[in-house]
Amino acid sequence: MLKQMTDALNFNATALNLRSERQRLIASNIANADTPGYTARDFNFSDALRQATGRTSRGGTGIPGTSLAMATSRSGHMGLNGQPAGAARPDLNYASPAQTNLDNNSVDMDRERASFADNTVRYEATLRFINGQVRTLNTAITGQ
Repeated sequence: MLKQMTDALNFNATALNLRSERQRLIASNIANADTPGYTARDFNFSDALRQATGRTSRGGTGIPGTSLAMATSRSGHMGLNGQPAGAARPDLNYASPAQTNLDNNSVDMDRERASFADNTVRYEATLRFINGQVRTLNTAITGQ
């Protein structure tokens, strides 16, 4: 029973961390909207959540719940996207530009604003899920 409660809270905590990371990326894209040559970055949230919770395998074993990690012989080895191997960071993708610009900047402000608002609503929903779970646990513990 305790493991199920912990797993549910850990899942939502992981989702919250990924939402905040995505918010940071979108804010970075918006901040660099006028930077010549800047390429907007983003990641697929559902794939990143599956990867972070270990519900899918990057190596393609096809066995649910298995996860393959990169084997390294030294702690300084780098993994994908230049991050330390074994770090729980999502795979970042480049956003394709909606229209060409003379300065080669791929930030589309309409897309970024919509993504920012959508991610904000989903972040708040995740917070509400966590608050509801904690409230339910508190009610069960106090017996009210």
